[in-house]
Amino acid sequence: MSQTRSILTVVTVLLAVQLCRGDTSCTISSSAGSMVQRGSSFNVSCTFNCVCKGSMASNHPPTPQKHIKFNDTTIYYNVVEISQNRTFSCHCTCSAALDPCGLDISAGYPPDRPTNISCIYKVKSNASGVVICTWNRGRDTFLWTTSQLWVRTGSGNHTVEPVTYNVTSNRSDSSSASLTVSSSVEVIAVWVKVRNGLGFAVSVTQNYSLSDIAMPSTPELGRPDCSSRECSIRVKQSVKTQHLEIQYGAEAQAWTSHPDLSSARVRTISALEPYRLYYFRARSKFSSGLWSQWSSNISSWTQEEAPAKELDVWYAEPASDFTSLTLHWKEADISIARGNITGYKVSVHSQNFGFNFSADTNADARSYTVQFCADCEVTVSARNSKGMSPPARIPNHHRNVKPLKLAHNPAGNHSVTISWRKPETALPHAAYVVEWYPQGHKMEELRWVRLSRADHQAVITGIQPYECYEGAVSVVYHDNSVSRSPFTGVTILESAPTAGPTVDGKVEGNKVTVTWKKIPRGQRGGCITHYTIYLEGDSRDLRTYDVKASERTHVVKDLPVTVYKLWMTASTAKGEGHAGQKVYVQIVGVAEDVQLSLILVCAGVVVIGLLLVCLYQTKAVKQRVWVLFQCLMLDDVPDPANSKWAKECTQEKGKIKLQLQPSNSTITEEEEEPILVDVEELPKQSKDTHRPADVSSQLPPLTILSPSTEPGSLLYPLTTYLKSFSHDSDSSDHTQTSLDTNTTIDYISSHGQDNIYEEEDEEEPLEDMLGFFPTHSIVIDQLAFGGKLTLDAVKIGGSDFFSGQPFLEEEHY
Repeated sequence: MSQTRSILTVVTVLLAVQLCRGDTSCTISSSAGSMVQRGSSFNVSCTFNCVCKGSMASNHPPTPQKHIKFNDTTIYYNVVEISQNRTFSCHCTCSAALDPCGLDISAGYPPDRPTNISCIYKVKSNASGVVICTWNRGRDTFLWTTSQLWVRTGSGNHTVEPVTYNVTSNRSDSSSASLTVSSSVEVIAVWVKVRNGLGFAVSVTQNYSLSDIAMPSTPELGRPDCSSRECSIRVKQSVKTQHLEIQYGAEAQAWTSHPDLSSARVRTISALEPYRLYYFRARSKFSSGLWSQWSSNISSWTQEEAPAKELDVWYAEPASDFTSLTLHWKEADISIARGNITGYKVSVHSQNFGFNFSADTNADARSYTVQFCADCEVTVSARNSKGMSPPARIPNHHRNVKPLKLAHNPAGNHSVTISWRKPETALPHAAYVVEWYPQGHKMEELRWVRLSRADHQAVITGIQPYECYEGAVSVVYHDNSVSRSPFTGVTILESAPTAGPTVDGKVEGNKVTVTWKKIPRGQRGGCITHYTIYLEGDSRDLRTYDVKASERTHVVKDLPVTVYKLWMTASTAKGEGHAGQKVYVQIVGVAEDVQLSLILVCAGVVVIGLLLVCLYQTKAVKQRVWVLFQCLMLDDVPDPANSKWAKECTQEKGKIKLQLQPSNSTITEEEEEPILVDVEELPKQSKDTHRPADVSSQLPPLTILSPSTEPGSLLYPLTTYLKSFSHDSDSSDHTQTSLDTNTTIDYISSHGQDNIYEEEDEEEPLEDMLGFFPTHSIVIDQLAFGGKLTLDAVKIGGSDFFSGQPFLEEEHY
């Protein structure tokens, strides 16, 4: 109670002083002062200049506090375990001209005693150096704290008074200070003092001999000069040292130390690997003292060498082609490649057949297909700028030995373990090769691992869920032969197939040949164990047939005559999958087959007949058919066997005598008689209104034999023909001479004038048929013959019929 009265007395005095000044409306104070230790408790009080209702706030923005009223002019607030800096303010309404009063309180800790003082002497030159001392300042005080480093130097028996070096406090756990000393200084003593508003602390004194803490400057390294196995590096130092350590390491490798006690400026690092990117760093040390800091890293590539070992090569045989091999190889490790691989060389050699083949591939190639024979030696080599690797040989023949007993078990993390026992054969073997690939994708996704002869299991990785894998374990023997033990059905997670096979059915009598395609890879759900064929007839009877997973066709026999619905499903170890698309097939009897064939033939005949009848209704088609029919009248064409070449020509009144040409064949007396044909001369018809004005372009020409021709002189007489046309007058002024002198004689029918007049009575002009027949008319309007006409004297040019040229020729004597 007495303490409270004392506080009120002090507050009253302060308020009186404030009233005399007239600055603020109140006076604020703290019972612990403006700087307090964190975690302490105290009170803050405000005394106002008048009787009013006062208030107290804290922090920014001001937050009202639940104060306690001491009397009409005084209030206070108890602060409990303060944890941070705070600001308090008080306000009263007695006078609007006066400002509120406020107080800032800083909360922190007194400084801890500095510990772990450590000093080093960095030698810059032979004359001087810098001493750098560091220490642990303890916890953060959250207050303004000053530090002082006290240093006393000595040389021999002479001691210098301590020198103070001020250090500004920072927020880190450690502080440091540095001072320059001459080379004559031998020992130093150091200690640290720290101070803030809540107190001070002093560390223990540390004594050092400069030779024990001397540290040379960091060495500087020049650019390395490297061959394939060593690198030379130039080292630069400001002071001479007795020890130099150089470390080197390739990328992602640990550092390797290379101590060097020589004083040479150029240091050589040996025992390096070809074609590696090496990093180098160095540090130095006097005969005593501390190692210098590591230099910055420098790097350089060593040069290349020819590849040291053969490639890891394996092969795949196409299922449909046993005369070729697809070679696969892995990218060589840098320790094997010894350089940048620029390409690969594939070679095939057959000593028996004298066959040699080689091909170069680019650096990105990882496979190549070659022709293969039983005694062929196939090799693959890698190439870099320095040469070729030793050839990797592919096993050139298979051994028929008892296959290995294989087992496979999931190994977790998309892996499966393949295990086997030692081969029972007595043949020494060199290694094992375990190959695996997704089912049906050996050529594209073959993977393999090569193991030693002591291994009896392999972990194959990269196994995807819902995928079926197969492969083999191959034993490779020293004579470059191999024996394979295949395995299949490897999977880590399965489900029933999400789709069915695409099916097709071919009917042959009372059997159906069912063929199907594989389910797409992503819908199989794992390893297919078998297929099921479903056949459902009209009577709802369902037939099922199980087929091996390796089959792609199946024949269902002895099916009754009906229509069947056909579909298929596939199954894995997890169950049967969805059905594929459904197709229909029909089994028919023999009588039904014949009846169906007759129906199809009759239907075809009816359709063709209807089509011809429709076409015949066209008038132009009728005319063309009639004319074609006239031309095909074979009974009106004389038999060429009755025609003879006349050995001599005799002309009688109204007749032409035709004889055959002499030949080597035997001719009977009857055949030597000429055949006479009566030719009637027709009178001129001037009243024919249907005849065109100019008929010279429509009448066929008559070929006239020149009187000077000697028929018996040649087998095929050279004849000059005069083609003449009949006009309205008996004489024609249009006569042309043909130069065809060696022509085989054809014949014309002697149906004569009757047919001519029939064709003149047609209602349509002959020009209407020009689209179907030659441009010249086939029908002769009027022919005038004099005397008799033998068959040999008349020639029909068959080629003229289709070329549009006149075809009736008469030989005149």
